[in-house]
Amino acid sequence: MASHNELGFWGEQTAADYLTTKGYRILQRNWRCGRRDIDIVATDYTTLVIVEVKTRRDNSFTEPETAVDRQKIRSLAIAANAFVKQMQTDMPLRFDIITISGTPDTSCRINHIKDAFIPY
Repeated sequence: MASHNELGFWGEQTAADYLTTKGYRILQRNWRCGRRDIDIVATDYTTLVIVEVKTRRDNSFTEPETAVDRQKIRSLAIAANAFVKQMQTDMPLRFDIITISGTPDTSCRINHIKDAFIPY
C-alpha cells in the first residue's frame, strides 16, 4: 500500500476512535455508492452524521478542510441521500469534517468541525 493510502487509513481509524470516545456510534466506514464514498457514517443517537475525514502530515501548504470543495460536497450529498434511502432512516442529517494533522509516528492534532456545510 502506498504511504499516502496508509496515512489516509490511519487518519480514518483515528477519526473513528475519536468519535467513539465522544459517544458516537459508528454505523459504517467507507460506505460506497458507485464511485462515491462516505468515510464514516455515525450517530450521536439523535442525528445521522456523515463525516468526511481529511488527513495531512502537516498543515504547511493548506488546512486539510479546504480540500472539501464544492464538487466533494455535492458528491457527499448524493452518497448521503443514497445511504438514507437504502437504510430507510428518517433521522436528521448533519455533515461534519474531521481533520487529522500528523502521522502514526508523531502526535496528531484532531479538529472536529460539526455542521461543516449544508449541501446545495
